[in-house]
Amino acid sequence: MDAIESLIPEDSGSAPALEPLAMVALDAGRMLMEAGASANGVDEIVAKFARGLGADRVDLRIGYASLAVTIGIGPNGITRMREVGHLGVNQRLDQELWHLAARVSRGELTVEETRAELTRLAQKTPRHSAWVMAVAVGLACAAFGRLLKVDWLGTGPVFLAAGLGQLVRRELLTRHVNVFICATLVSFLSSLLGGLGAHWAQSTTITTAMIASILLLVPGIPSVNAQNDILEGHPTLGSARAVTVAVILIFAAAGLWLGQVLLSHLGIET
Repeated sequence: MDAIESLIPEDSGSAPALEPLAMVALDAGRMLMEAGASANGVDEIVAKFARGLGADRVDLRIGYASLAVTIGIGPNGITRMREVGHLGVNQRLDQELWHLAARVSRGELTVEETRAELTRLAQKTPRHSAWVMAVAVGLACAAFGRLLKVDWLGTGPVFLAAGLGQLVRRELLTRHVNVFICATLVSFLSSLLGGLGAHWAQSTTITTAMIASILLLVPGIPSVNAQNDILEGHPTLGSARAVTVAVILIFAAAGLWLGQVLLSHLGIET
């Protein structure tokens, strides 16, 4: 046996258990990231799941579109990667995952039980209905409109335009339309409806009403996560998130501009 071969540990029989352990930990991290968590949160929850299920060593690499983890038990180790889907916001799922992580870290669940719980959370975690979200978004944009000095005559159209924009955005994302194209379409529709409504209501703040109608597209949580990731030592992920935020804002601005151009062709000054 040469020197290199002597450095390779003998198989202790633990290696087969590493595969399901690694995939469960990755699934937990992927779900949390897709729910809108920062890099540090994803790193922490993967470590909680992996160590709670018996891992001695956990090393995680977090990318914008993928996660890679190396799990070690004794002399054996395994590295696995999972693709990460659309980065949205789901605070209910975020909290449920942390509650599950606490149970796993206390050793209350096996690997298979943990996998079953993750599947249950993905399928059964309740979501607000589309209409509840539309009303909430409409109210939020109308409130921001008032802060931006939209007059009372323009507030109603902002509420309706933003609410309808949210319904359309949810439908487009459900159909897996590109997020940037979605931002342009929703921005164009909401700004157009907000501007027309403000004009018909004889508002004197048509331009501001159009801007307020597309505030639902401002990626607030991704912006905060981008800043936090850079400051907390994940510059690659933070920069990728920052670029995505910037491109979304550019496409949203393009939709607003198209809405203003169409209104000007209709003889409406904005």
